[in-house]
Amino acid sequence: MDKGKPLSAERRRKTIMSVVLAVICIIYVLPVLTVVINSFKYNTYVKTDTFALPLGEMWAGFKNFIKGMTFGNYPFWKSAAYSLSITVLSMALILLFTSMAAWYIARVDSLVCKAIYYLCVFSMVVPFQMVMFTLSKTADKLHLNTPWTIPIVYLGFGAGLAIFMFVGFVKSIPIEIEEAAAIDGCGPIRTFFSVVLPMLKPTMISVGILEIMWVWNDYLLPALVLDINEYRTIPIHIQYLKGSYGTVDLGATMALILMSIIPVIVFYLLCQKHIIKGVAAGAVKG
Repeated sequence: MDKGKPLSAERRRKTIMSVVLAVICIIYVLPVLTVVINSFKYNTYVKTDTFALPLGEMWAGFKNFIKGMTFGNYPFWKSAAYSLSITVLSMALILLFTSMAAWYIARVDSLVCKAIYYLCVFSMVVPFQMVMFTLSKTADKLHLNTPWTIPIVYLGFGAGLAIFMFVGFVKSIPIEIEEAAAIDGCGPIRTFFSVVLPMLKPTMISVGILEIMWVWNDYLLPALVLDINEYRTIPIHIQYLKGSYGTVDLGATMALILMSIIPVIVFYLLCQKHIIKGVAAGAVKG
């Protein structure tokens, strides 16, 4: 009987933890479910019966989705194309340049490299609001205010986290592998792309997922840098779902929000295991 008491206490502890985690999960999922429910309601019922299921006369079908995509004189597909191009280009730049920089920082033991590393780490704690006005003016002067040049700005903001994760992983790679490549005649560039880069795959996937989720959902930076009359990303497009006198069709807004978060949710669910692997690998050293 004495042996049964600890087992019973352990079961109670696990049950309590399961209940607590289930409640936390519901709290996090509730906003998403609210968006899903209200995206199929007429605008009036979104305001009056926010948490009710879209049944009977509340049911709007896919009218909200059609209205959201055809509202105004700016096509939704154009906003989606801009968001996609900015996200893909930003991710490519961040992964390529930060992985190369992290490899150099991890392998070259100098004060300059250490200073650059700590500056990158420090940049993660600097609020965007502190630099957004200066950044907007600088981007205009350097002509970084188009969907094809704003990824350079994202590279600057995304470099801190990426370099932090890459440096930690590179330090866990035995340097003897790179020395063997050098003995075989590989130069620095070939060593990186042929030897180091393939081993960085877990961390690259993790960094890529995190950066995609950030850039795809970002509203403030494109709103400050881009000409929103000519270039609108999906978050900016949703913000302009206004009628006369500033009225907002919440049903159409919810429909477009749902369309914008579905790709990110699906992408995250497919790749979430790589995030854990990459973060764990980058935390081995550094």
